[in-house]
Amino acid sequence: MTTNQGPFPAQYPVQFAVEYPDRPLNRLTSFFRIFVIIPIAIVLGTVSGAAWESAGSNSALHHSTTYYGPAGAGGLLFFGPLLMILFRQKYPRWWFDWNLELQRFINRVWTYLALMNDSYPSTDDHQWVQLDYAYPDATTDLNRWLPLVKWLLAIPHYIVLFFLEIAAFFAVIVTWFAILFTGRYPRGVFSFVEGVFRWHNRVAAYAFVLVTDQYPPFRLAP
Repeated sequence: MTTNQGPFPAQYPVQFAVEYPDRPLNRLTSFFRIFVIIPIAIVLGTVSGAAWESAGSNSALHHSTTYYGPAGAGGLLFFGPLLMILFRQKYPRWWFDWNLELQRFINRVWTYLALMNDSYPSTDDHQWVQLDYAYPDATTDLNRWLPLVKWLLAIPHYIVLFFLEIAAFFAVIVTWFAILFTGRYPRGVFSFVEGVFRWHNRVAAYAFVLVTDQYPPFRLAP
């Protein structure tokens, strides 16, 4: 029997893993990774920007003005699901599917940049990244008021992630040299960087994708 050793469930509803490349990695593409990634980064940029616009009249200048504001967080739909959960207790399935697949794509690109695989990121195949969470029943699984404050409740995680991501940045630099000399990604460093990605995805799913009300655990492990 598995015993829960903390205030969080043994298995958090947002599951994330990166397949460890137990093989020699391509030294050439690893060396030039920051340049090789540019084409797929441009593709990601075209789908990860989101904005809504509304037109209004500026009486002082006697002309129509268009105002822009954010509709999502890095392309993830945020305000739409928030309003639907709040007023209709509903999470449209296609919005859920968009957020999940976009998160998977984002992670494929970022883990590729972090040298965790040398296969080029696909726009649709899941490849080496596993990210899953269940489609929520908004009427039974989600508190209709909690989405208003989730981003605020997650502030402690933002602070921890700030330092973790700095550490992960330097860990990837060390890994870059390790791959150039040995062709391998050090397993311990891989697990750490994977854990930082896992932590980041759990916070994003809780605070912005709004698919769970369970507060993210303060841990790198699954």
